[in-house]
Amino acid sequence: MATRKLVSFDWAIKKLLRNKANFDILEGFLSELLKDEIKIQQLLESESNKNDRDEKYNRVDLKVQCEKHGIIIIEIQYEREIDFFSRILWAASKVIAEHLKEGEPYSKVSKVISISILYANIGIGNDYIYRGTTQFRGLHNHKILQLEEDQKSYYHSRRVYNVFPEYYLIRLNKFKKFTQDTLDEWIYFLKTAEVKDSFSAKGLKKAQQELDILKLNSKERSAYDAYQEDKHYQASMWLSSYDAGEKKGLEKGIEKGIEKGIEKGIEKGIEKVAKSLLDILDIETIAQKTGLSVEEVNILSANQ
Repeated sequence: MATRKLVSFDWAIKKLLRNKANFDILEGFLSELLKDEIKIQQLLESESNKNDRDEKYNRVDLKVQCEKHGIIIIEIQYEREIDFFSRILWAASKVIAEHLKEGEPYSKVSKVISISILYANIGIGNDYIYRGTTQFRGLHNHKILQLEEDQKSYYHSRRVYNVFPEYYLIRLNKFKKFTQDTLDEWIYFLKTAEVKDSFSAKGLKKAQQELDILKLNSKERSAYDAYQEDKHYQASMWLSSYDAGEKKGLEKGIEKGIEKGIEKGIEKGIEKVAKSLLDILDIETIAQKTGLSVEEVNILSANQ
């Protein structure tokens, strides 16, 4: 089946999709994700409008104002961060604070939707799309608190959760590239930078036209190649520090008899330590020292 190679979405979102003429590409993606017709009113300024290597620290890659859904912020995340959830909460809260003018009533608080496109492992779970909302559920009857009629008019909403920030996590490393619907077609593009000719999701046909690598001028192609090269460099640096940290943790764990295990070690490093001790210690002791369960150590032993 024919596919077409396009520029990666993370580069396009910084360079090409800021053009109002290309808003329908973004509108297509947002419409498929939010299951509603999305119309972008304007592109809002974001700290990520930088072109140097430090731009990776500016987490909000795009911020748009929509007609019905308030402010939508989109960010690309490549590295695992232990404080990721705190950070996206801070980013949404910051947007709310920035867009409530002094003296305005709280009814003017902007609805914020945060969309994170993730290439790293964030949390434990097998799904590739997660949605987070705020609901108030009774401790005794477990029913969800509803708005009263005058509150519905005040908030222009029928649901409490529509007042609060909403979060979407798209975990591309969990997507197996099997498309079941039009949203999956967009996820396929986000992961592979390819669009199959059979795809019919909103915005993807325009993406085929506008994001074709072959249509980039020489200056854009040089900038794109440099951006991709920098991503590879950053990935290599991360893997180097990852391997060095794992080796250091492994050596420290063995030298100390794994008194505390590898406190900040990662699962792969801990498993290596456990395997190295299978001929020295019994399974129960290894489990106790590494923090693994007896069952996990037994599986490692069986695979030796």
